[in-house]
Amino acid sequence: MGRRYERLTHPLIRRGNGFEPASWDEALRTAADGFERVIDEHGPTSFGMFSCSKATNEMNYMAQKFARVAIGSNNIDSCNRT
Repeated sequence: MGRRYERLTHPLIRRGNGFEPASWDEALRTAADGFERVIDEHGPTSFGMFSCSKATNEMNYMAQKFARVAIGSNNIDSCNRT
């Protein structure tokens, strides 16, 4: 018999040394605040994204749009070219 894994049923946010359940709005706001903080402190070119060749073309397109438009960084690469 293989291992049994349980799926997450809600987002988790790191608080202190552990994780606590959060709403989707809170989790997305926390992620957005983290991106914003890094960009404010270090500039948009401090952000980089690596995309996977196993993802669909649509997912890879969305990843590069997010990096370029939402973040302001051209630092995106993929293992598609290898």
